[in-house]
Amino acid sequence: MRNLTIPRLSTFVVLVALCIGVQLAPRPPNVEFTSLIVFLAGAVFGVPFGGGLGVLVMFVNGFASSWGFAGLIAPFQMIGMAMVGLGGGLYGRSRHGSYDSASCVETAVLGAFLTLVFDVVTNFGWAVHFALSGQSVFLAFVSALVSGAVFSLVHVVSNTVVFGAAFVPVTNALQRLLGGGQTWKKEFSPT
Repeated sequence: MRNLTIPRLSTFVVLVALCIGVQLAPRPPNVEFTSLIVFLAGAVFGVPFGGGLGVLVMFVNGFASSWGFAGLIAPFQMIGMAMVGLGGGLYGRSRHGSYDSASCVETAVLGAFLTLVFDVVTNFGWAVHFALSGQSVFLAFVSALVSGAVFSLVHVVSNTVVFGAAFVPVTNALQRLLGGGQTWKKEFSPT
């Protein structure tokens, strides 16, 4: 994270705490807001910020989750969530920090895609876990995809709605909070 300033570091710490709080709060399986926050961090503050947030949050989640210790799939969760932050950073660069009503549809589609990528990566982690017990990686991967299909569907649909409905208003509120307009873009430039 180059150009690490006190405001950037403070925002990073607040977003880490928010993501961990959201991850540890009771909720239905595979309905979460962490992906949105990590994507938003990438879009607003850049790829390293979003990717770093994703890795750190999933690292802590791997040990402290109310669903139990993540074990061998924790690195895969970390990679998957880093990809969400990367996607947010690339999206923020392409939009130059300007988000409008068209961004709602774009982020809904990106939310669905990145959630599917995250689920495939974590299912591959389960396949590796099962392969260590003697099963072939391919069969374990197919088994993980099939057995997790309903959970993945819930995850993709809920994140599609969350990204489409919340990204633009939350980003605009964050921009106003941090000073809005050009001042904000200069101080927190994603490049």
